[in-house]
Amino acid sequence: MHIEVLAVGTELLLGQTINGNAAWLGARLSEEGHEVVAHHAVGDDQAMIVAALHLAMGRSDVVIVTGGLGPTADDLTREAIGAAVGVALDFDDETARLLAARWESRFGSEIPVSNFRQAEYPRGADLLQNPKGTAPGLWMETGRAVIVALPGVPREMEGLFDGEVVPRLRRKAGWVGRRVIRVIRTWGLPESTVGERLEDVFVVDGNPSMALLASEAEIKVRLVADADTDAEARALVEPVEAIVVERLGAAVFGYDEDTVERRIHRLLAERGWTVAVAESITAGLVSHRLTNPPGASDVVRGGMVVYATETKVDPLGVPAELIEREGVVSEPVAGAMASEVAARMGADVGLSITGVAGPGPAGGVDPGTVVIGVAGPDGTTMRTIRLPGDRERVRRYGATAALHELRRVLEQG
Repeated sequence: MHIEVLAVGTELLLGQTINGNAAWLGARLSEEGHEVVAHHAVGDDQAMIVAALHLAMGRSDVVIVTGGLGPTADDLTREAIGAAVGVALDFDDETARLLAARWESRFGSEIPVSNFRQAEYPRGADLLQNPKGTAPGLWMETGRAVIVALPGVPREMEGLFDGEVVPRLRRKAGWVGRRVIRVIRTWGLPESTVGERLEDVFVVDGNPSMALLASEAEIKVRLVADADTDAEARALVEPVEAIVVERLGAAVFGYDEDTVERRIHRLLAERGWTVAVAESITAGLVSHRLTNPPGASDVVRGGMVVYATETKVDPLGVPAELIEREGVVSEPVAGAMASEVAARMGADVGLSITGVAGPGPAGGVDPGTVVIGVAGPDGTTMRTIRLPGDRERVRRYGATAALHELRRVLEQG
């Protein structure tokens, strides 16, 4: 089915909130075999929501709306759906009872009257009870398209989608086949090079289809196949996957959800090692990514942000004379940073990163220059790279490069 996602909330337009719901829904809908044809965002304006709904209903089978189901005056999704379809709002007594009981259980007081707005719904819609929050979702057959309304809070939206919407979409689609998605993760090759190596097998609309996805300097090759069963879909993907892996060779480092962080965790755990991080240019980005996966405390000892030059001397312990002689952005200093942070935190491996993010040069070093050090039981390695882009891009790509340098060293050890 063709599906559009409509996100409601002025905060999305102002950049105050990132629309992660749309990305999550796009991935899940693709897994279910549906084609997402458009993502939109509109503010808390009933006329704009109605106009967006009319547009989407005219060209899609299903419109999924996120946000605007709360109890406040700017939560207008219910009213907008009613206006777009031409029906009045009804009131559900059972939902009102549940709202009051949940409020009293949580706050020990009588529910404010305004919260009962969440018990209103467009006439003819099915209410989808929300076990993780108060605002119910909606499923409404309009004769043109199905309108699905979900809360904007991610955990509530995700729970309702998987628990209530997915089964209904499957029945609506009438197809019980399976979709297999395989993501092949690569590092170290430009997107253009990956594309050239796969040019003769690159099929956008075939079965399987192929797409290249660039993110944080990593290139992912996504293969998608549809068939009646999982086994048949995998049989379509596997021969193409084998070609991709053979042609990209050592650039392939993981599959599907096997991120570089998770790969590092496994490599460390296999050796019984831990890691500590000393960061200058990235100011904590590397440590943040290393500690994102569950179980990080088993292999990550900690990190030090030593942004100013003097903090690399005290508390980190890099000799002042080394910095004066070699420069703060240099391989000897990066190596010393890695060794010192490992020693101070009792880790088996130290990872360091220093550099110049820009916009201009610093200490005679051009912006985009990044130096990474890895110190461990098998010795210390240093690498200097040049990264393109503005200050933020250099920092983000630098963090990714540091993680991959650590992964590369661990794989060789």
